[in-house]
Amino acid sequence: MSVDSSPQDGHPFETAEPAFGAGRKERGRADLRRSAERCLSEPAEGITTRHAFSFAGHYDPKNTSFGALLACNEETLAPGAGYDAHRHADTEIVTWVVGGALAHRDDAGHASVVRPGMVQVQSAGAGMTHTERNLGGATEPVTFLQMWLQPDEFGGAPGFGLRSVPAADGLTLLASGRPSDENALRLRRRDAALWLVRAPAWTPLPELPAAAYRYAHVVAGSVGYRTVPGPQGGGRGASAGDAVRITGDAFADPTAGEDGVELLLWEMHTPVQYG
Repeated sequence: MSVDSSPQDGHPFETAEPAFGAGRKERGRADLRRSAERCLSEPAEGITTRHAFSFAGHYDPKNTSFGALLACNEETLAPGAGYDAHRHADTEIVTWVVGGALAHRDDAGHASVVRPGMVQVQSAGAGMTHTERNLGGATEPVTFLQMWLQPDEFGGAPGFGLRSVPAADGLTLLASGRPSDENALRLRRRDAALWLVRAPAWTPLPELPAAAYRYAHVVAGSVGYRTVPGPQGGGRGASAGDAVRITGDAFADPTAGEDGVELLLWEMHTPVQYG
């Protein structure tokens, strides 16, 4: 992205209270955010961005992060468009392409083309500069989701990972900071993981990992769910581009809609921390 990863205008990122722990009695919450609610910006010619959180020139003190997630941007780059060289530090940058092809190059010597069915993780570490552009010669836009996660280890050399993901239904671990998750791309946050969830039409989603904070972004299709378990839970539905910010035991009985569903699920056990 073409902005600094640090808090904007001197404002610290706010944290939310965890949903579980000693003295916590209230139930969890499934906070549905529609795609149309995102802040729209056009940072350069041919670039359209929809921000889920405060970002760049848009600052909302009540919407700066969720769990350890600092950004979740829906990006569209027209043919020939892209982000020129810009710098990041101490940020985990995860990219999932929805359509088209995204060309990436950084000053650590990494070059890649990310396509649908691939996930890329960049650890900015002490600092790295990169470019992101629609692949040269493309005649269609590239659309992708880019998410920023706060690491729990700072500085160090930049890191990079890219992998293809099997086209299969079920729960697939894409990236993780847990040492035991050897087959996932590495995140520099020990209590966070990113999952891909796919299910065919009208079928229940596989059992999802539990965490104090979960963030579900619908990439394609739709999903229905109950806000909380049991008869008190109201029915809700989320479609492509929508996201659900989940605490505790909320987001019960998720079931794919008529066209099935593909969603990305962040599992996070602690919120952002500064100082």
